[in-house]
Amino acid sequence: MINAKRHETILLLIWGQALVALLGSLFYSEILGYTPCHLCWIQRIFMYPLVVIYGIAAIKKDLSIALPGLILSGIGACVSIYHYLIQKLAVFQSIGDMCGDVPCNLQYVNYLGFITIPFLAGIAFIVIFILHIGLHMQNRRK
Repeated sequence: MINAKRHETILLLIWGQALVALLGSLFYSEILGYTPCHLCWIQRIFMYPLVVIYGIAAIKKDLSIALPGLILSGIGACVSIYHYLIQKLAVFQSIGDMCGDVPCNLQYVNYLGFITIPFLAGIAFIVIFILHIGLHMQNRRK
């Protein structure tokens, strides 16, 4: 019984993480008026479905239906890391200039000198991915 409750709680945490990331991206674009670059849009494409996927998995209390979430979060993490490298490493910054109307190396926010929007998205993707893997491993031990 305790194990089932723990799994439900972790599924809700994963869903909450995806929801916070979705709301955060909408806050930056719709309230603060920051126009997303191409890589930001790609990250949104991978993040937004996670709210639905993990929401349904939490309601049904079934991690097995959330496998697409694991795949999306893994790919999203890779895109976020790549985007962060474009923003922070001089070697990659010239790539960001070719991104479109809004350069991908543009840093709307830079909290503490290293926390940018792709950094925040990357942390969200990684948290979701790790928690999902942890749940999956615990389910296999049963």
